[in-house]
Amino acid sequence: MKRRQFITLLGGAAAAWPLAARAQQPAMPIVGFVTGRSPEESARLGAAFRKGLNETGYIEGQNVMIQYHWLEGQYNRLPSLMTDLVSRRVAVIATLVNAAALAAKAATTTTPIVFLVAEDPVKLGLVANLARPGSNATGMNIFFAELVAKRLGLLHDLVPKAVRVAVLVNPGNTTNAEATLREIPEAARGLGLQIQVINASTSREIDAAFATLVRDRAEALFVAPDAFFVSRRVQLATLAARHAIPATYPSREVVEVGGLMSYGTDIVDMYRQAGVYTGQILKGAKPADLPVLQSTKFEFVINLQTARALGIEVPNSLQLLADEVIE
Repeated sequence: MKRRQFITLLGGAAAAWPLAARAQQPAMPIVGFVTGRSPEESARLGAAFRKGLNETGYIEGQNVMIQYHWLEGQYNRLPSLMTDLVSRRVAVIATLVNAAALAAKAATTTTPIVFLVAEDPVKLGLVANLARPGSNATGMNIFFAELVAKRLGLLHDLVPKAVRVAVLVNPGNTTNAEATLREIPEAARGLGLQIQVINASTSREIDAAFATLVRDRAEALFVAPDAFFVSRRVQLATLAARHAIPATYPSREVVEVGGLMSYGTDIVDMYRQAGVYTGQILKGAKPADLPVLQSTKFEFVINLQTARALGIEVPNSLQLLADEVIE
């Protein structure tokens, strides 16, 4: 072979080698991230999820891709969304709302699912048991349903003279609404409270709900856990202040914008845990063998400025019990 021919052949082989190597590299895994919130309000939670992924060696854009899906309270989108994610063969579906977990479970028995749910996932039919889920799904129980009695009790401690309590639920988020309505009657009876259930699944219906509770002279408000309500936190806090209604919320995010009080799971930590489990599954762990985690970090937050505006004297005992008091 002549020298010029050899150099040409060698150059062609060198140019072809990177293409062949790239062709043999495995495709980057894709995680379907589904939450009931909006992109703007989920920045902190999305960052917590990515932090959990990072702890297992996965960095978005480098060795994993994340497809974000923000429901913004539109739970009717879930069946078609889950069907689409399964057809795209995503590596993991991270479902960060009850309804999404149930829709994912209905859509696939093979694609791994990491969930955050507000009540016992065994009762929801997502897993066989907590220690060994035994299927393609595992995740975290954030105890929103189980905390109903505790939240109602703290509201009663803060406003002991309030007897008529309105309960705001989103009928579009069926599982969360049903869980709240299942738990609250007994808790209310134990405290001697009268409960009035009010539905709202749009911004306009929230306005109408407040008009109803004012007309019916509700003395306090219990807001059920729901991603849509968190997305409308400014509206809720503003209306409660305008109508002088002491209210309790499941998330500190509402208290940070002027809500009176909240008690619930440290949701940021749970999103991080979901990221960790997602990373472990990407590394080869099976959901069937990953035990369902139970939330152990809870936050009780009081906004003293809002309490003063409502003419409420917050007892020292509650201030000492609170994880944070917002001045």
